[in-house]
Amino acid sequence: MRSSLSRLIRSSCSVSPSRLSSPILLKNGKAFSSDATSGRVDEPFKVEEAEPVKVPPPPSTDKLLVLGGSGFVGSHVCKEALDRGFVVSSLNRSGKPSISESWADKVIWNQGNLLEPASLMDIMDGVSAVVSCVGGFGSNSQMVKVNGTANINAIRAAAEKGVKRFVYVSAADFGIVNYLLQGYYEGKRAAEAELLSKFTYGGVILRPGFIHGTRRVGSMKIPLGLVGSPLQMVLQNAKPLTRLPLVGPMLTPPVSATSVAKVAVRAATDPVFPPGIVDVYGIMRYSEQK
Repeated sequence: MRSSLSRLIRSSCSVSPSRLSSPILLKNGKAFSSDATSGRVDEPFKVEEAEPVKVPPPPSTDKLLVLGGSGFVGSHVCKEALDRGFVVSSLNRSGKPSISESWADKVIWNQGNLLEPASLMDIMDGVSAVVSCVGGFGSNSQMVKVNGTANINAIRAAAEKGVKRFVYVSAADFGIVNYLLQGYYEGKRAAEAELLSKFTYGGVILRPGFIHGTRRVGSMKIPLGLVGSPLQMVLQNAKPLTRLPLVGPMLTPPVSATSVAKVAVRAATDPVFPPGIVDVYGIMRYSEQK
């Protein structure tokens, strides 16, 4: 009896050598099979690493409203924003303008009037930022209305709709020229004051001087860059001269419409772009940054 019990215990405690084989994990992350009885270590299991998948970034859903989008500077802003992947809308009294260039077909054109505040509320829906390039010349009263009242209406509508950022393309001081175009500058400065009060942390004012580039007037193209580009090269390094009395401000260097557009779109879409006034030298500096 005792002998039978002893054999049973020895049988239950004996383990097959194959059962002592177990996987171990080395420091290099490879799995090995080890046989405890023979000390033999099998070849490592091959673990294939997955190839990294490159997922393209999702398209931007930010909607940029460009006021004056069919004009000289505004058209450059629209093109710059479209090139950077933003959804672009604009406002025109008659809706879509008669522009035969391909970029115009990609813009959402809204019908409205900046001098009629009620017509602005619906077009602000879903807009994350506004760039206003609205301005013009005429009698003093007309210039105050176009450069001042129209932009002030847009600023108030954007603020009421909760738009995050607002960029206003204004104008640099030109000394004695300010008095000759009194209504123009009166309107510009009134719009600036309204912007700074309504968009303390998201309002940017660009103050370029003469803006050059190819300007379309009807069916004609006027190459303003033939004059503006050389002047910019000469005057951009002559900043001390702008401090001369009377004539100094008239030596403010020109800047290209492309540069203004590039900075306007960045200021409208970059949440860390500092608010406040950017002069022509700041525009040139920001436009050169990647």
